[in-house]
Amino acid sequence: MSMLTPPGMGGQYRITGDKYPRMRPPRRRARLVAAVVASACALGLIAWGTLQLIDVFSGGTKKTTATGAKTACRPGAAATATPAAQPKTLPKPGQITVNVYNATARGGLAKATADELKKRGFKIGDVGNASKDYDKKVKGTGVLLGPAAAQDSSLPVLATELADAERRTDAGRKGADLDLILGDGFTALAKPADAQQALTALTAPQSAATSKKGC
Repeated sequence: MSMLTPPGMGGQYRITGDKYPRMRPPRRRARLVAAVVASACALGLIAWGTLQLIDVFSGGTKKTTATGAKTACRPGAAATATPAAQPKTLPKPGQITVNVYNATARGGLAKATADELKKRGFKIGDVGNASKDYDKKVKGTGVLLGPAAAQDSSLPVLATELADAERRTDAGRKGADLDLILGDGFTALAKPADAQQALTALTAPQSAATSKKGC
């Protein structure tokens, strides 16, 4: 070994001239270090990705739970049912007395109309010409007049026979009788089938039974 050979070189290198040999680590060691670094990076990426997936799934579970809590029924909440609407009770034609008056210039109109109402089940009271308050003054089909109590009972029933007639009530009127005052626009009562259909609709329940949940 020459005295110029650096210690520990084992005689592999020899200094010649005025330049020192370049010191390089073995290539295997460099490759090993690179592999270790790459593995560490890969493991770090895998760990980071795993944490992100855990956060995503954890967040989805929380949202689902929160939504479920809002829509879930409260303990003890019970379903409530709306009672079925009852048919409206109205007097039958046989319970209604009608006075028929003619306010037109046509003779015999009151009697003919009264006879037809009697065939349809109504009771007939007075029949004749209208009073001076209405005589020759009703331009429409007619006027249905009754006490205030008849507003939602007997008046609607009689109106099914003469749909276009005007309805009026008199608070001071005594008794339950109704007046049918025929006007210039009157030609005939409603057809029996049409009157019956109108009466059926009048007495039918207004709403069907429904059920509501408590939550």
